[in-house]
Amino acid sequence: MTNRPFLSVVIPAYNEAERIPLTLIDIDKHLSSSKFSYEILVVNDGSTDSTAKVVESFTKIIPNLRLINREHDKEKGMTKGFAVKLGMIEATGRYRLFTDADNSTSIDHFDKMVPYFEEGFDVVIASRAHKQSKLSPPQGFLRQVLGKGGNLIIQALVLPGIWDTQCGFKCFSENAAQKVFPVQKTAGWGFDVEILALAKRLGFKIKQIPVVWVNDTSSRVGAMAYVKTLVETVRIRVWLWLDKYGIKEKK
Repeated sequence: MTNRPFLSVVIPAYNEAERIPLTLIDIDKHLSSSKFSYEILVVNDGSTDSTAKVVESFTKIIPNLRLINREHDKEKGMTKGFAVKLGMIEATGRYRLFTDADNSTSIDHFDKMVPYFEEGFDVVIASRAHKQSKLSPPQGFLRQVLGKGGNLIIQALVLPGIWDTQCGFKCFSENAAQKVFPVQKTAGWGFDVEILALAKRLGFKIKQIPVVWVNDTSSRVGAMAYVKTLVETVRIRVWLWLDKYGIKEKK
């Protein structure tokens, strides 16, 4: 593709009609002042509110914004992972970043990622566990305990050295995205673990960077999400052992 953008920004959205306008405005405002080209893809994951209509209206003022509608299977529960997968596969950029619709991590963090891609890293992720990260406000005590405890299990099973798998701001090189996302199998919260585990298995270099993260105190993520993530992580570990992904580990 001759006119492909330098950066693709993928935003999965489920019932985000209220929050996504400010997110789109902020992302476009920052990127429009950049020297590189970009596209923004919002994957509407079967929203029952006016998310699709709101995003569609913004395509009139943000010409490089694209809406992708995906049917949401309510019986399968949370399917953010498949919304991200669709967006990352549909993206055409040299670098492909996915971020949350609540804009908890501002798009200017991508600027800090670019030097690491230039150094040869294939995947760069924001980490709230990085010692230089700032969380505003800090997560509650229970969430911290669940998050850190769950992460230790995730590290023991599949991702040693990755201290925050769940921060929703991750960027992949075109090559890494094209290899990882087509074989992704997990739709739920564990998809973050899976894509990083697949990247590692494929021999891609992963870099963790600090983040300024705005904690949404009205977040819909409950305690059961941590349990589901760990259950999915165990399943991912078994799939890796059985080579269900059809990829041999690169040393």
